[in-house]
Amino acid sequence: MGEPWADIFAHLRAQRLLAPLSLQERLLSLQDPKSVIEAASALNLSGGMLTASMLDEMIAHTEGQSNSPPQSVIQQPAEDLARTIAPVVEPEPVDLLLRNNLPDWNQSDFSMHASDASSDITVHYDITGNSTTEGKMTDISACFNDRLTSIRKLIVQNSNLPRKHQEISRLIAEYSRYQGYENKAVAIGLVNEPRYTKNGHLMWGLEDETGEMTCLLTKRSGDDRDRAHEQILEAGLMPDDVMGVSGTFSQTGDIFYVDDLHFPLESKHQKSSSEEGVSVAFLSDIHVGSKTFLEAQWHKMVRWFHTDPLAKTIKYLILSGDCVDGVGIYPGQDKELAIPDLFAQYTEFARLLELLPEWVECIMLPGNHDAVRPAEPQPTFEKDIQQDYNTTTFVGNPCDFSLHGVRLLSYHGKSIDDFVAGLRTVTYADPVEAMREMLRRRHLAPQWGGKTPLSPEPEDGLVIREVPDIFVTGHVHGHECLDFRGTTLVCSSTWQDQTSYQRMLGFQPKPCMLTIINLESHKSISIPFA
Repeated sequence: MGEPWADIFAHLRAQRLLAPLSLQERLLSLQDPKSVIEAASALNLSGGMLTASMLDEMIAHTEGQSNSPPQSVIQQPAEDLARTIAPVVEPEPVDLLLRNNLPDWNQSDFSMHASDASSDITVHYDITGNSTTEGKMTDISACFNDRLTSIRKLIVQNSNLPRKHQEISRLIAEYSRYQGYENKAVAIGLVNEPRYTKNGHLMWGLEDETGEMTCLLTKRSGDDRDRAHEQILEAGLMPDDVMGVSGTFSQTGDIFYVDDLHFPLESKHQKSSSEEGVSVAFLSDIHVGSKTFLEAQWHKMVRWFHTDPLAKTIKYLILSGDCVDGVGIYPGQDKELAIPDLFAQYTEFARLLELLPEWVECIMLPGNHDAVRPAEPQPTFEKDIQQDYNTTTFVGNPCDFSLHGVRLLSYHGKSIDDFVAGLRTVTYADPVEAMREMLRRRHLAPQWGGKTPLSPEPEDGLVIREVPDIFVTGHVHGHECLDFRGTTLVCSSTWQDQTSYQRMLGFQPKPCMLTIINLESHKSISIPFA
């Protein structure tokens, strides 16, 4: 016998070769396996899966180059001589500072340098300086009345209602008129206590300013099956949704059988485009101050901003909340903080932003880890926090604004927690589905009293009054960029590694992905820095 398998394996690795189990005994029987394996270089056989025919050729070459005794040749069965269609090749190491040297964008899609364009930011809605609530019952009633009135108009405008909607109290009083397929009634109201029956039907109360009725959406079979109904039955409804229903009453008038449901989102949105081909980039949940903040990857991104041609097109960087980890946000947080002082966290983040090129303007809004009130909509940061930042526009959460005529809606996304808890089709693994549901409802956080604290403003600041061209959230540390009915949905990536809490839940974040969208072409690209 020649050498032990560990040495033979090392020789194979040096030639980037893998040996199947069927050849191991044959390799072990060689008197000088090192010389045989090194013959792979001379024969241009390095790299891939070693076959019996290759080994025969290597042995023959070695015997022809030396006066050593013939190497042991063991006859192999025919099946070992099969052709290798896709050999396993160990990748050669490539000295790249970044992982984003990919030719996956065209200069025509990102056509303008940011330094050639002037700033153009128009804010349409921001609660900052406009919060008037005192938290009284009259404020809560005013908020829900505004929500119902606003979304009801959108349902009437965008849904194909079979007839004019009526007040619920009037429908109940005249229920006997609406007891046949040709006599449908239509109502629009707030969803109250959605629940499933034992048979899998969906039941809820529907309430408007005049009264409430019990609605029932039944499971159907055969020719009566309806895909839209099945989707609602599969997902469920959120408490305090505003929706329209059409259908008929039971014989006693105590149940309203729903034939169709009507939501306020139109079927297709037509995007606006900028006349200038600058781009906007998106990040969220940086969590500076946490021990799991990925600082090295941040500096990779900074180096990319200063050197890559694509980066020179980025005029704006949207920071959708939780830029610092905060203090006292959850029990035991102090053990996971690298910077225990809140103001020092904001100062350090300001220093990190200063490393970006001067042509990049930041738009920064708060999240649930930031030093603002927790109730949404949230006003922006106090002046003593803002004073450390240059070329940064501070806005509230959410914020509806335009960049060069392209409408954006930026929301940190705390209510995704409520959508995951309330709808069976929404998961943290696919947070974009929660964004779709927000757009369908034209509301960012419909559920009162859930996981998202809400401020009862006289004008409900969480109603999506205008469909955005780009809708961006963060919060869940995922990443996605796709189109939904004409709106580009961006789930912004985090810059924080997996936390102990996420590890306990088995949740793996998708960190360090910079999403870039051009405001003229609406082409998008995501650059990895992890």
